[in-house]
Formats: sequence, C-alpha cells, structure tokens
Amino acid sequence: MDPSTLLLIVVVAGAAAAHGHPATDTPVAQFWEQALPGTTMPEAIADLVKKGIDHSPLVEHYFALPRISVCTLFSSACNPRTVAETGIFFHEAQLLPGSAMTLSFPAEAEAAILPQDVAGKVPFGSLADVLATFNIPAGSDEAAQVRDTLRRCQEPPVAGEVKACATSLEGTVRSAMGMLGTVNGQGVWAATSTLPRSGLPRQPYVVRAVAPLDGDRYVSCHRVPFPYAVYQCHAAGNGYRAYVVSLSGLRGGPAASMLAFCHVDTSSWNPAHPAFEVLNTRPGGTPVCHFMPYGDVAFVKKAGRAY
Repeated sequence: MDPSTLLLIVVVAGAAAAHGHPATDTPVAQFWEQALPGTTMPEAIADLVKKGIDHSPLVEHYFALPRISVCTLFSSACNPRTVAETGIFFHEAQLLPGSAMTLSFPAEAEAAILPQDVAGKVPFGSLADVLATFNIPAGSDEAAQVRDTLRRCQEPPVAGEVKACATSLEGTVRSAMGMLGTVNGQGVWAATSTLPRSGLPRQPYVVRAVAPLDGDRYVSCHRVPFPYAVYQCHAAGNGYRAYVVSLSGLRGGPAASMLAFCHVDTSSWNPAHPAFEVLNTRPGGTPVCHFMPYGDVAFVKKAGRAY
C-alpha cells in the first residue's frame, strides 16, 4: 500500500482519539479492558499507544538507536561491554534489601504502537517492502536493524521455548494469552517496570525491597528494533523466578520499581549471549537474572487470582 494512504489512515485514527487519553476511548483500550479485565493499561504502554496515534512512523525518520530490551532475548548478540555498563544482568543473590548495584539505563527509542488497522496494512515480512515503505536506505544501520528483527522473528525458537512476534498491542496480548493457555484473560494480568522514560542515570542504586511477582506462569514481551513497535513474546515452561524490585539512587535522582526475571535453566541459550560474559557463567550454570526495560511488558497468570 502507498505510504500516503497509510498516513491518511493514521490521521483519521488520531482524529478519533484527539480529545481523550488512549486508556479510555480507543479501540485498543476497549480491547484491553475486555481481554484483561481488572488490569489497568500500564502507563508506559499507554504512552506508546498515544504516540502511535499522534506521530506516524511513516513520516518520522527511523533512527538506529540502542535497544537494551533486545539484549534480554535468548539469542541476543549484543556487545557484552555495552550490556555490562547498563547493569541489566545480575545474579539472583544480589536481590537482597540493602544491596547495591550500579545501573545505567539509556533512554531507549520509543517506537510507537500502531493502531491495529494500520499495523495490519504495513509490511512486516519482506525486508525490501519495509525499507521502501519507511524510506530506509539499503546498507544503513537502520536497514541492518530491520533485517535482524525480521530474521529473529522468523527463526525457530530454542529448545523448550515458545515465541511469537506481534505488530500490534492486540496481537501481543493474544500471543501471550495463547502461551499462557487462556483465551478470555481470566487470571491473567499485565505488568511493566516503572522508571522514567529517560532511563536511569549511571550511579549505584540500593535495593529497598524485593517481592515475588504474584503469578504461576509468565510470558515476557520485549520490544525489538523496528520503525514501529514490534514485540517478541516468549515463554520457557516453568524456568522463571520473577520479582518486583524497588530501587533508589544512592546519589539521589529517580527511584524505580523494576520487574526482574531470573532464568533458572539457560542450557539452550546461545553460548555467545552477553549475559554469560557479564556474569562469568555459562549455559546451564547459575541462573541469569535481568531487569525489564521501559516499555517491555510481562503477562502473568495466577491460578485462582481474585480481581
């Protein structure tokens, strides 16, 4: 479809919601309320929905910015030195009140969550079509990011993993529910880390409190580099322990409430995954823990959860 036609669809969709918050009066908000009763759309997700209404990626140039989110995927090929500087990976033994860890979360590219009707008309599978639609020069860093995301979404999952990529929030929710074995959202809720959009400035942060994430099964959905929001969701059986970690900077600045996932069984991970070098471990060794960056979302199933 011609990009100008797609832009018109975005403008019309935006006009329909110009006077309201995306969490109250858009089709995606209505879908969310029906699919996840009793769960408020997280602010980070609502912000990306609003951006998808107000700012079309079809006319705003796509830049190849760092995406720490993708480094948490099993098949990640991120630079270990860059990853180590963020502090996103850590040992489970560090999750003790009073312990300190140095973090430096960059401000990530906030790719817009497109309305479902627009996302369904934008190409995703063909590299050439994506580059043409978004005016991305072949051979550029942006083209390399797009190619890597398409490859990652098309390659088979590692042993014991279930995964899927989704180009809309509705598709993301449906994928997660399928992995959790439910279709009506009963007993399922969504959670995100709560931290500033601008990230966390580099400094030591002290762990103020740690609590288990209230669930029996989890699906993690991570943003992968693309001109608009594409989520790769994955689940790995019962190989998770999940926590909510409250952090505050020892030098002042922002506090954060972070989702943390500890992968108990890493035996099928890529041996070149940066977490192994950062934590001085190996596939099948000690659990690998990581924080969930801004805009990533976890879907949690709790048997018998009351709303």
